[in-house]
Amino acid sequence: MSGDTSSQDGNGKVTRVIRIGTRKSQLARIQTDSVAEQLKGLYPDVRLEIIGMTTTGDKILDTALSKIGEKSLFTKELETALERNEVDLVVHSLKDLPTALPPGFTIGAVLKRENPHDAVVLHPRNLGKSLNSLPDKSVIGTSSLRRAAQLKKRFPHLEFKDIRGNLNTRLKKLDEKDDFAAIILAAAGLSRMGWESRVGQILDPEDCLYAVGQGALAIEVRARDKDIVEMVSVLHDPETVLRCIAERAFLRQLVCFFSLYLCSLFVTFPQLYLTGAVFSLDGSNSLKDTMQTSVASDSEVDERSQRVGVTANNVPGPAQDAAEKLGLDMANLLLSKGAKEILTVARQLNDAR
Repeated sequence: MSGDTSSQDGNGKVTRVIRIGTRKSQLARIQTDSVAEQLKGLYPDVRLEIIGMTTTGDKILDTALSKIGEKSLFTKELETALERNEVDLVVHSLKDLPTALPPGFTIGAVLKRENPHDAVVLHPRNLGKSLNSLPDKSVIGTSSLRRAAQLKKRFPHLEFKDIRGNLNTRLKKLDEKDDFAAIILAAAGLSRMGWESRVGQILDPEDCLYAVGQGALAIEVRARDKDIVEMVSVLHDPETVLRCIAERAFLRQLVCFFSLYLCSLFVTFPQLYLTGAVFSLDGSNSLKDTMQTSVASDSEVDERSQRVGVTANNVPGPAQDAAEKLGLDMANLLLSKGAKEILTVARQLNDAR
């Protein structure tokens, strides 16, 4: 039984209340508002309350994400509220969710993915340039080891420096100071904020493979709340579900071996082509490969429980199995080629920084 509440209006009508948890940042609220709007359109008799929270990742702004050591930087406080029945569902950026969720939780919906690629936002003095045309020793800001490792290899004339904060904060640091020639951000976040005009360059997969789940929103719920699971499941986008299951399976297998991972994905559909890679911290050592599988779209709906944290009963089970196996096989292929050694050294160097 779900822990949602009800309210009564002046005419005595009882209305069900669903409480949605979210981070307090402007981007998180925009994303959550978009989910709430879709749910309201589907369930007009339900009243939705949005509850904003501050997470560990929002509080610690003077330390690189990779050095903090907490796996659930942007989700822990939200999941605690979910566990305590203080909220009924939580909206996340899927890339923030670990592949192993706390017991009793599941991803009840993975919404249609926006552009998953990374974008270059240039300092106003560099408008019209690209990473390739920026002067030698130009400093690029990114909080992501994944991005820095790939871009160091692809653009060796550039330097990379950590930058923290939400989108608004990072853009302010870029525009009002001369510390950075450009910063790297997720294209989807910029689009949701209405800041497409700030995008100076979209990085294609040859420049930088995107992160697991990037560009997709996820709704996390209590697995026992079958009514809530059913309610949000209509927001599943089947193509995005399969792509992200493959990606999360790939990542989960690598995380089984290492607490630090540097990996990226590029998945296409309806044939699932998965390109996965691991990198050393400076990008000088890497492994990259591509595998493919076919997914049937006309088989029966799934009755099995979650895969890599995702419950998608309205997506064919064999297709989900094929996607999960593809991610697992890709991870094992890279491990057999030496990914363990690359990631072990990367972890040691990161710990020593």
